[in-house]
Amino acid sequence: MSEILEIKSIRCGYEGTIVVNDFTLSLADTTQSCLLGPSGCGKTTVLRAIAGFERITRGEIILNGRVISSKDTQIPPEHRGIGMVFQDYALFPHLSVADNVAFGLRKQGKMKQRKVAEEMLELVGLEDHAGHYPHELSGGQQQRVAVARALAPKPPLLLMDEPFSNLDSDLRERLLLDIHEILRQRQTTTLFVTHDQEEAFIIGDHIAVMNDGYIKQWDTPYNLYHEPTNRFVADFIGQGRLIGGVLASHESVQTSLGLLAGNRSYEWPPETRVDVLLRPDDVLLGVDEGVECLITDRHFKGAQIMYTLRTPGGDELLSLVPSHFDIDIGQKVKAAVDAEHLVIFRQ
Repeated sequence: MSEILEIKSIRCGYEGTIVVNDFTLSLADTTQSCLLGPSGCGKTTVLRAIAGFERITRGEIILNGRVISSKDTQIPPEHRGIGMVFQDYALFPHLSVADNVAFGLRKQGKMKQRKVAEEMLELVGLEDHAGHYPHELSGGQQQRVAVARALAPKPPLLLMDEPFSNLDSDLRERLLLDIHEILRQRQTTTLFVTHDQEEAFIIGDHIAVMNDGYIKQWDTPYNLYHEPTNRFVADFIGQGRLIGGVLASHESVQTSLGLLAGNRSYEWPPETRVDVLLRPDDVLLGVDEGVECLITDRHFKGAQIMYTLRTPGGDELLSLVPSHFDIDIGQKVKAAVDAEHLVIFRQ
């Protein structure tokens, strides 16, 4: 699979402050990728640099083999052929839905514009709203129009900057799933920026977790959750807790939950102090053989309940179990770990 976008060691910032430094990333054609991280980590700055709204002071950005940004080169945004979907929709209030979608096709004939607009609106499920105006649509419908407008010129790359953050959670998830399928159908290479890991998990084939202007890990959603390579990713992705322990052997750790053994080996010497990452789905409750723990908190989630536990050694754990397993705060329950492998960090 060929690479459509190459970002090579770029640096950029504002008013003398470096926001992104030595940032490198490549996107394969037809893939959907995400930049994920907390506010201020530099993800939107990277997106704006790709789009041409921010200059870079070092490195190169290459799209389809053409340098579009470097220290000495700055192709204007309108000449890059990149599609953009913004957080605020950016629709033209005086244009109909169909005319908004056709706006990027102005160099084509009217018949072609109308045909493409009809195709795009059918693709996003708004074919019956062609004659409406943006103010007559809901937020979710406006965002669908924005996506249709961005896809209409068949851009080689689509950039999406937290486009669903203004929508309520249920609508956001439904729209994400719909847009994800549309992008797959169109085989549109997409880079999606978000601070919400659930959005990233739905959209991204690969996700770059960012902090302080750097990529901390570039990986699949599965590996980010189950195989974090550093403490930041372990803490930022998913839910879980780190508990202290001591290596008993290259494959096992002595903890307040007893001896935990995994399917991988660590080269640190025995007696090395470590922290073990345990996800809520790693911790089983109500087992015959386990360590008695205190329930300190609980959150009902419908089909499941998230419990917070305290081990005899004072470590805090999370456990997500079916909601028919109902325990009150203050009660004790036996807990055990069931993990195929252990994620361990040296203290």
